Amino acid sequence: MSEIENDALEFGAHEPASESRLRLAELVDETADIFARLAVDLHSAGGVEETVDAVVQFALQALACTYSGVALHTRGRRPEIPAVTDPVVAEIFNLQIDDGTGPLIESLRHQRVVLVRDTAVDARWPVWAAEVARLGVRSVLDVPLAVGAASSRSFGVLGLYSPEPDAFGPDDEAIAHILARHASVAVATARHEQTMAQAVDARKLVGQAMGILMERYGLDGDRAFAILKRYSQDTNTKLRDVAQQLIDTRKLPRT
Repeated sequence: MSEIENDALEFGAHEPASESRLRLAELVDETADIFARLAVDLHSAGGVEETVDAVVQFALQALACTYSGVALHTRGRRPEIPAVTDPVVAEIFNLQIDDGTGPLIESLRHQRVVLVRDTAVDARWPVWAAEVARLGVRSVLDVPLAVGAASSRSFGVLGLYSPEPDAFGPDDEAIAHILARHASVAVATARHEQTMAQAVDARKLVGQAMGILMERYGLDGDRAFAILKRYSQDTNTKLRDVAQQLIDTRKLPRT
């Protein structure tokens, strides 16, 4: 029996069985309603930053945590911290990112849940745990996110924090898993849409720059594109940026 069910039954221990069952049903319905609202909020959030911010704000409503945050990591880059509910979370994240150790790093590397029941006594990362305890955080639950297709996948972690020791039970972990799955899909979708929008914008810029070259020098489209491409390669500048410079200054970058 889950903790939610235990709490509901204990709360209704002195009530008729029918009333206890009704209260349990209300708890289940309330949880389902919360996640229904989450799905709507996440998938209508807009960009990546708005989506991630919706995730951390929802975590405060649905879980026994005081602080929450998300870290995202693409191979070959330093992990980024797109959203936190309190500056203390960014400090906890950066402690681990700078040192390359801690539950966040463990969760990122191995894509598994990491639970720290009490930073005051946890011996796995003693230096980090002592610093986090000093910041007033005693319980930590890090849940992995997987964002994007396998070929270009980024990884992330949803971090949950509480000033109380042993704050996260099985129900919190189960809800965090559901939230992480919603978040993974929503962030992947937001990133894809952002990439597509950037690609469309780049094509428009290149087309406009080609038009300038064609009009000024009497070139056809293939020749104008070849010139932009050559300047991009010679200056080690993105094609989009070469086009933007030509549009802004009516000049190509110096080679």
